[in-house]
Amino acid sequence: MKESITRTLSGIVYIVLLLVATLYSPVSFSFLFGVFLIIAVIEFCRLANLDKTIPIIMAVAGFGLFAFRITNDFISDLLLNTGALFISISLLYDLFKRGPLVPRDKTAKLARLTGYVIIPFLLIIKLPFLNNSFNPYIIIGMFIIIWANDTFAYIVGKSVGKRKLFERISPKKTIEGFVGGMLFSVAGAYILGQSTYFTFLTPWQWMAFAAILVIFGTLGDLVESHLKRNAGVKDSGTIMPGHGGILDRLDSVLFAIPFIFLYYQILTYVS
Repeated sequence: MKESITRTLSGIVYIVLLLVATLYSPVSFSFLFGVFLIIAVIEFCRLANLDKTIPIIMAVAGFGLFAFRITNDFISDLLLNTGALFISISLLYDLFKRGPLVPRDKTAKLARLTGYVIIPFLLIIKLPFLNNSFNPYIIIGMFIIIWANDTFAYIVGKSVGKRKLFERISPKKTIEGFVGGMLFSVAGAYILGQSTYFTFLTPWQWMAFAAILVIFGTLGDLVESHLKRNAGVKDSGTIMPGHGGILDRLDSVLFAIPFIFLYYQILTYVS
Protein backbone atom coordinates (compact mmCIF):
# COMPACT_ATOMS: atom_id res chain seq x y z
CA MET A 1 0.00 0.00 0.00
CA LYS A 2 2.76 2.42 0.99
CA GLU A 3 4.66 1.58 -2.21
CA SER A 4 1.56 2.33 -4.32
CA ILE A 5 1.09 5.71 -2.62
CA THR A 6 4.76 6.55 -3.13
CA ARG A 7 4.57 5.57 -6.80
CA THR A 8 1.40 7.61 -7.33
CA LEU A 9 2.75 10.74 -5.63
CA SER A 10 6.04 10.46 -7.50
CA GLY A 11 4.20 10.12 -10.80
CA ILE A 12 2.01 13.14 -10.06
CA VAL A 13 5.04 15.30 -9.22
CA TYR A 14 6.73 14.22 -12.46
CA ILE A 15 3.67 14.96 -14.62
CA VAL A 16 2.98 18.35 -12.98
CA LEU A 17 6.65 19.35 -13.28
CA LEU A 18 6.76 18.38 -16.94
CA LEU A 19 3.49 20.15 -17.83
CA VAL A 20 4.26 23.35 -15.91
CA ALA A 21 7.82 23.67 -17.22
CA THR A 22 6.73 22.99 -20.82
CA LEU A 23 3.81 25.43 -20.75
CA TYR A 24 5.50 28.19 -18.73
CA SER A 25 8.24 29.24 -21.15
CA PRO A 26 10.83 27.97 -23.65
CA VAL A 27 13.54 28.56 -21.03
CA SER A 28 11.87 26.47 -18.31
CA PHE A 29 11.13 23.72 -20.85
CA SER A 30 14.72 23.61 -22.11
CA PHE A 31 16.14 23.79 -18.60
CA LEU A 32 14.00 20.88 -17.36
CA PHE A 33 15.03 18.64 -20.23
CA GLY A 34 18.63 19.76 -19.79
CA VAL A 35 18.45 18.47 -16.20
CA PHE A 36 16.78 15.28 -17.42
CA LEU A 37 19.58 14.90 -19.98
CA ILE A 38 22.35 15.04 -17.38
CA ILE A 39 20.55 12.54 -15.13
CA ALA A 40 19.90 10.20 -18.06
CA VAL A 41 23.57 10.36 -19.08
CA ILE A 42 24.62 9.36 -15.56
CA GLU A 43 22.11 6.50 -15.61
CA PHE A 44 23.33 5.27 -19.00
CA CYS A 45 26.93 5.33 -17.75
CA ARG A 46 25.82 3.09 -14.91
CA LEU A 47 24.17 0.65 -17.32
CA ALA A 48 27.13 0.66 -19.73
CA ASN A 49 29.84 0.63 -17.03
CA LEU A 50 31.22 3.88 -18.42
CA ASP A 51 33.11 6.63 -16.60
CA LYS A 52 30.85 9.70 -16.25
CA THR A 53 33.31 12.55 -16.88
CA ILE A 54 33.48 12.65 -20.68
CA PRO A 55 29.78 11.79 -21.15
CA ILE A 56 28.70 14.66 -18.89
CA ILE A 57 31.00 17.07 -20.76
CA MET A 58 29.48 15.87 -24.05
CA ALA A 59 25.96 16.34 -22.71
CA VAL A 60 26.65 19.85 -21.37
CA ALA A 61 28.31 20.85 -24.64
CA GLY A 62 25.40 19.52 -26.69
CA PHE A 63 22.89 21.29 -24.45
CA GLY A 64 24.84 24.55 -24.67
CA LEU A 65 24.98 24.40 -28.46
CA PHE A 66 21.33 23.49 -29.09
CA ALA A 67 19.09 24.38 -26.14
CA PHE A 68 19.17 28.17 -26.58
CA ARG A 69 20.37 28.39 -30.16
CA ILE A 70 17.54 26.73 -31.98
CA THR A 71 17.89 26.67 -35.75
CA ASN A 72 15.41 25.54 -38.35
CA ASP A 73 17.92 24.34 -40.91
CA PHE A 74 16.43 21.23 -42.49
CA ILE A 75 19.80 19.73 -43.51
CA SER A 76 21.57 20.14 -40.15
CA ASP A 77 18.49 18.84 -38.30
CA LEU A 78 18.34 15.89 -40.68
CA LEU A 79 22.01 15.06 -40.12
CA LEU A 80 21.54 15.21 -36.36
CA ASN A 81 18.51 12.97 -36.65
CA THR A 82 20.33 10.53 -38.91
CA GLY A 83 22.94 9.97 -36.20
CA ALA A 84 20.24 9.01 -33.74
CA LEU A 85 18.51 6.74 -36.27
CA PHE A 86 21.78 4.93 -36.99
CA ILE A 87 22.25 4.13 -33.29
CA SER A 88 18.58 3.13 -33.01
CA ILE A 89 19.10 0.55 -35.74
CA SER A 90 22.17 -0.86 -33.99
CA LEU A 91 20.23 -1.14 -30.72
CA LEU A 92 17.40 -2.96 -32.51
CA TYR A 93 19.93 -5.31 -34.07
CA ASP A 94 21.21 -6.22 -30.60
CA LEU A 95 17.64 -6.55 -29.31
CA PHE A 96 16.61 -9.14 -31.90
CA LYS A 97 19.98 -10.87 -32.15
CA ARG A 98 20.29 -14.35 -30.70
CA GLY A 99 23.36 -15.42 -28.77
CA PRO A 100 25.84 -13.47 -26.65
CA LEU A 101 26.36 -9.76 -27.29
CA VAL A 102 29.63 -8.53 -28.74
CA PRO A 103 31.54 -6.60 -26.02
CA ARG A 104 31.55 -2.84 -26.67
CA ASP A 105 34.68 -0.73 -26.24
CA LYS A 106 34.66 2.80 -24.84
CA THR A 107 34.29 4.44 -28.25
CA ALA A 108 31.28 2.30 -29.14
CA LYS A 109 29.68 3.03 -25.77
CA LEU A 110 30.17 6.78 -26.25
CA ALA A 111 28.64 6.52 -29.72
CA ARG A 112 25.60 4.77 -28.25
CA LEU A 113 25.38 7.34 -25.49
CA THR A 114 25.36 10.08 -28.11
CA GLY A 115 22.76 8.49 -30.39
CA TYR A 116 20.55 6.92 -27.73
CA VAL A 117 20.55 9.61 -25.04
CA ILE A 118 22.16 12.94 -25.95
CA ILE A 119 20.83 13.52 -29.48
CA PRO A 120 17.27 12.37 -28.60
CA PHE A 121 17.13 14.88 -25.75
CA LEU A 122 18.36 17.61 -28.10
CA LEU A 123 15.68 16.61 -30.60
CA ILE A 124 13.01 16.84 -27.90
CA ILE A 125 14.23 20.36 -27.08
CA LYS A 126 14.28 21.34 -30.77
CA LEU A 127 10.91 19.77 -31.66
CA PRO A 128 8.60 22.59 -30.48
CA PHE A 129 10.65 25.17 -32.38
CA LEU A 130 10.30 23.58 -35.83
CA ASN A 131 7.44 25.88 -36.85
CA ASN A 132 9.58 28.99 -36.18
CA SER A 133 7.96 29.74 -32.82
CA PHE A 134 7.74 27.85 -29.55
CA ASN A 135 4.83 25.40 -29.65
CA PRO A 136 4.61 23.57 -26.30
CA TYR A 137 1.54 21.62 -27.37
CA ILE A 138 3.49 19.31 -29.69
CA ILE A 139 5.36 18.16 -26.55
CA ILE A 140 2.17 17.97 -24.46
CA GLY A 141 0.43 16.00 -27.21
CA MET A 142 3.36 13.58 -27.47
CA PHE A 143 3.28 12.83 -23.75
CA ILE A 144 -0.51 12.55 -23.61
CA ILE A 145 -0.33 9.90 -26.34
CA ILE A 146 2.50 7.95 -24.73
CA TRP A 147 0.77 8.05 -21.32
CA ALA A 148 -2.48 6.86 -22.91
CA ASN A 149 -0.63 4.03 -24.59
CA ASP A 150 1.08 2.95 -21.35
CA THR A 151 -2.21 3.07 -19.47
CA PHE A 152 -4.37 1.17 -21.94
CA ALA A 153 -1.65 -1.31 -22.90
CA TYR A 154 -1.45 -2.21 -19.20
CA ILE A 155 -5.24 -2.40 -18.75
CA VAL A 156 -5.88 -4.45 -21.90
CA GLY A 157 -2.85 -6.66 -21.33
CA LYS A 158 -3.86 -7.32 -17.73
CA SER A 159 -7.47 -8.05 -18.71
CA VAL A 160 -7.20 -10.19 -21.84
CA GLY A 161 -3.50 -10.52 -22.63
CA LYS A 162 -2.37 -14.07 -23.33
CA ARG A 163 0.21 -14.02 -26.15
CA LYS A 164 3.62 -12.64 -25.21
CA LEU A 165 4.99 -9.78 -27.27
CA PHE A 166 8.70 -10.39 -26.55
CA GLU A 167 8.93 -12.79 -23.63
CA ARG A 168 12.71 -13.12 -23.73
CA ILE A 169 13.13 -9.44 -22.82
CA SER A 170 9.84 -8.34 -21.25
CA PRO A 171 7.73 -11.26 -19.98
CA LYS A 172 4.78 -9.07 -18.93
CA LYS A 173 4.15 -7.40 -22.30
CA THR A 174 1.49 -9.00 -24.48
CA ILE A 175 0.41 -8.64 -28.09
CA GLU A 176 -3.12 -7.86 -26.90
CA GLY A 177 -1.79 -5.11 -24.67
CA PHE A 178 0.22 -3.61 -27.52
CA VAL A 179 -2.79 -3.65 -29.86
CA GLY A 180 -5.07 -2.21 -27.17
CA GLY A 181 -2.63 0.58 -26.40
CA MET A 182 -2.27 1.35 -30.10
CA LEU A 183 -6.03 1.49 -30.76
CA PHE A 184 -6.81 3.71 -27.78
CA SER A 185 -3.82 5.99 -28.49
CA VAL A 186 -4.71 6.45 -32.16
CA ALA A 187 -8.37 7.07 -31.28
CA GLY A 188 -7.31 9.52 -28.59
CA ALA A 189 -4.99 11.26 -31.03
CA TYR A 190 -7.92 11.79 -33.41
CA ILE A 191 -9.87 13.47 -30.60
CA LEU A 192 -6.77 15.46 -29.61
CA GLY A 193 -6.47 16.81 -33.16
CA GLN A 194 -9.91 18.40 -32.82
CA SER A 195 -9.07 20.17 -29.56
CA THR A 196 -8.40 23.90 -29.63
CA TYR A 197 -4.69 23.89 -28.77
CA PHE A 198 -3.76 20.97 -31.02
CA THR A 199 -5.20 21.95 -34.42
CA PHE A 200 -1.74 22.71 -35.84
CA LEU A 201 -1.95 19.08 -37.03
CA THR A 202 -5.06 17.55 -38.57
CA PRO A 203 -6.74 14.66 -36.72
CA TRP A 204 -5.38 12.26 -39.34
CA GLN A 205 -1.86 13.64 -38.93
CA TRP A 206 -2.20 13.19 -35.18
CA MET A 207 -3.30 9.59 -35.74
CA ALA A 208 -0.18 8.91 -37.82
CA PHE A 209 1.87 10.68 -35.13
CA ALA A 210 0.37 8.35 -32.50
CA ALA A 211 1.00 5.21 -34.56
CA ILE A 212 4.68 6.12 -35.04
CA LEU A 213 5.04 7.00 -31.37
CA VAL A 214 3.44 3.78 -30.12
CA ILE A 215 5.36 1.45 -32.46
CA PHE A 216 8.79 2.93 -31.83
CA GLY A 217 8.00 3.77 -28.21
CA THR A 218 7.25 0.10 -27.55
CA LEU A 219 10.51 -0.87 -29.21
CA GLY A 220 12.28 1.73 -27.07
CA ASP A 221 10.83 0.21 -23.92
CA LEU A 222 12.12 -3.20 -25.02
CA VAL A 223 15.55 -1.76 -25.87
CA GLU A 224 15.91 -0.22 -22.42
CA SER A 225 14.73 -3.46 -20.78
CA HIS A 226 17.42 -5.23 -22.79
CA LEU A 227 20.09 -2.78 -21.60
CA LYS A 228 19.01 -3.19 -17.97
CA ARG A 229 18.91 -6.97 -18.28
CA ASN A 230 22.47 -6.98 -19.62
CA ALA A 231 23.56 -4.66 -16.80
CA GLY A 232 21.84 -6.88 -14.22
CA VAL A 233 19.69 -4.09 -12.75
CA LYS A 234 15.95 -3.63 -12.33
CA ASP A 235 15.84 0.15 -12.85
CA SER A 236 18.12 2.65 -14.56
CA GLY A 237 18.09 4.88 -11.48
CA THR A 238 16.32 5.79 -8.25
CA ILE A 239 15.45 9.48 -8.70
CA MET A 240 11.71 8.74 -9.01
CA PRO A 241 10.53 6.54 -6.11
CA GLY A 242 8.40 3.70 -7.38
CA HIS A 243 9.24 4.45 -11.01
CA GLY A 244 13.02 4.17 -11.25
CA GLY A 245 15.13 6.61 -13.20
CA ILE A 246 14.69 9.14 -15.97
CA LEU A 247 15.57 6.55 -18.60
CA ASP A 248 12.84 4.32 -17.18
CA ARG A 249 10.29 7.12 -17.57
CA LEU A 250 11.46 8.43 -20.95
CA ASP A 251 12.73 5.29 -22.70
CA SER A 252 9.75 5.17 -25.09
CA VAL A 253 9.94 8.86 -26.02
CA LEU A 254 13.74 8.85 -26.39
CA PHE A 255 13.70 5.96 -28.84
CA ALA A 256 10.70 7.26 -30.77
CA ILE A 257 11.76 10.92 -30.98
CA PRO A 258 14.04 10.58 -34.05
CA PHE A 259 11.14 9.08 -36.01
CA ILE A 260 8.63 11.60 -34.61
CA PHE A 261 11.03 14.49 -35.27
CA LEU A 262 11.51 13.40 -38.89
CA TYR A 263 7.75 13.05 -39.39
CA TYR A 264 6.97 16.45 -37.86
CA GLN A 265 9.90 18.02 -39.70
CA ILE A 266 8.56 16.82 -43.03
CA LEU A 267 5.03 18.07 -42.20
CA THR A 268 6.40 21.45 -41.10
CA TYR A 269 8.62 22.09 -44.09
CA VAL A 270 6.17 20.71 -46.65
CA SER A 271 3.39 22.96 -45.35
